[in-house]
Amino acid sequence: MDAAELMNVGVQYLREHIPQESRIHNAYLDAGGTAPNVVQARAVTRYAIRSTTLSGMRSLNERVQDIARGAALMTGTKVDISIMSAVSNMQGNTPLEEAMQQAMDVLGDVPFDDADRAYAARIQATLSDDDINAEYRQNGLAPRKDSPLCDYIVPPQSRGPAMMGSTDVADVSWAVPTVQARVATHAIGTPGHSWQITAQGKAGAAHKGMIHAAKIMGATARMLLADKELLARAKQDHRRRMEIEPYVCPIPEDVTPPLVKRPAA
Repeated sequence: MDAAELMNVGVQYLREHIPQESRIHNAYLDAGGTAPNVVQARAVTRYAIRSTTLSGMRSLNERVQDIARGAALMTGTKVDISIMSAVSNMQGNTPLEEAMQQAMDVLGDVPFDDADRAYAARIQATLSDDDINAEYRQNGLAPRKDSPLCDYIVPPQSRGPAMMGSTDVADVSWAVPTVQARVATHAIGTPGHSWQITAQGKAGAAHKGMIHAAKIMGATARMLLADKELLARAKQDHRRRMEIEPYVCPIPEDVTPPLVKRPAA
């Protein structure tokens, strides 16, 4: 347990020496026991390490592992390091992004109604001004008053800080040209992993946003099927990006899925 605590301290000091957009998260999976008058002989902690590039993630992962090994040396203990999962960074595709933006412009805004806006306003009342303003900054926009839902198309040139998230769609983007749309489904300012985001999951606005996103995806696919030149440019853009940094799976070959055998009936 002392080794795990020392590792946490070491990672805290590491944060000052990593790229600003990188992220390191951790959680104890097993603190070893409940007796307060002993140092637990075993502890399990899980780290999630994020960077904007595969190479940056690998470098940061090595530094965190070095801290774990150092903490073990400091305490005369052993460390067993295993990788549970990993995903790559998302590869953009300019021709597909332009095509999807065109589809969004043609289809227009999500058709929210007064009931959707009223419910979103009730959700926003539980949020702080910082929560709401942060989402505007994330999209490179000035905050708006009395706009509980994003019922307009955000201009493509409006960009804020890179959004950090994890999705295995990103690994698909290294194999084939890929594009994603961000479509409003909840009140502006709603933090992820919050009760507010859960509460809005079955709301009318969420369903309208989901259906609208499907229409955008379908319209973009139709453009690709009808325009061979667009498809060729998308493939060329993808090849160019792969030449800059070829794909290497972030999961080591010896890692197997953490399958749990189904208990006997």
